[in-house]
Amino acid sequence: MKLAILGAGAWGTALAINLSVRHQVTLWTKDSNHLSELLSRRINLSFFPDFPLPDNLYLTASLAEALENTELILIVVPVSGFGETLHDLVKTCKKTPVIWGCKGFESGTAKLPHQIVADILPDHLPCGVISGPSFAVEVAKGLPTALTLASEDEKFSREMANQLHSKNLRIYTSQDVIGVETGGAIKNVITIAVGISDGMGYGHNARAALITRGLMEITRLGLALGGKMETFMGLAGVGDLLLTCTGDLSRNRRVGLLLAAGKSLSEILSELGHVAEGVHTASAVLQLGRKFNVDMPITEAVCNILHEGMPARAAVDMLLNREPKAEIY
Repeated sequence: MKLAILGAGAWGTALAINLSVRHQVTLWTKDSNHLSELLSRRINLSFFPDFPLPDNLYLTASLAEALENTELILIVVPVSGFGETLHDLVKTCKKTPVIWGCKGFESGTAKLPHQIVADILPDHLPCGVISGPSFAVEVAKGLPTALTLASEDEKFSREMANQLHSKNLRIYTSQDVIGVETGGAIKNVITIAVGISDGMGYGHNARAALITRGLMEITRLGLALGGKMETFMGLAGVGDLLLTCTGDLSRNRRVGLLLAAGKSLSEILSELGHVAEGVHTASAVLQLGRKFNVDMPITEAVCNILHEGMPARAAVDMLLNREPKAEIY
């Protein structure tokens, strides 16, 4: 299959490396300077420096060139650039199916990616979201990974899953686009909280409690938005949450650890050099929780630390001192 991957960050590069073993892949970056680096070194030094790019991977900064005769478009830019990429896409290509792999809510509007798609892409266009527990470096190495591909068009999701599926990249299908997107977005916020807890030395008991109660926050809001319970118990829900909260390759976990160490958010983001979606997603998640009257205490604590200047220890104390409640969703 001929496919175009839009977005040459760590995740886009990892997918390009993995999928180019079986498909004809073009990797697009909108930055011409970045393209020059990729072409001259055949390594993505800016985002993914430890992996040489396959010889058969085509690279371009021209969107029209990337989309020429392609059979599938895979968009893996940050949510903040998703709408802009879709607008550019519509000018060039209106008939090719689209799958997106970005996670989060749009800043300001609190829209999920599928809602941005609905505003911009033609109604008839087959499309879907791919998500699940997946560190980019392991996907690039070809280590076993399982993902969920969700689309309201069941036939499309089955066909695309069959095309992308391999022995080391298992693709499961779903029709619950909202649930898959919600799980992938909110888990980044919970991961920041877990990173803070671990960084402050609160131990494994606290980590387990935060992950479990965090899953409840994800599920409560996800159900309110229209997601399905079984999605949050699967790869795109608890699976992605567990990986991101416990794996040291997680940028959002790293944010929490550095906050616990006393670093400012601006220092942390500068040090990371990559997008940590939980930082930008937290406010939108809290906004939606209030809109739908969903209790989101962990998310609120993270927002207080990130955006209100509350010390991490004070936010943790506030969580611990909440009135006891029955354990219900």
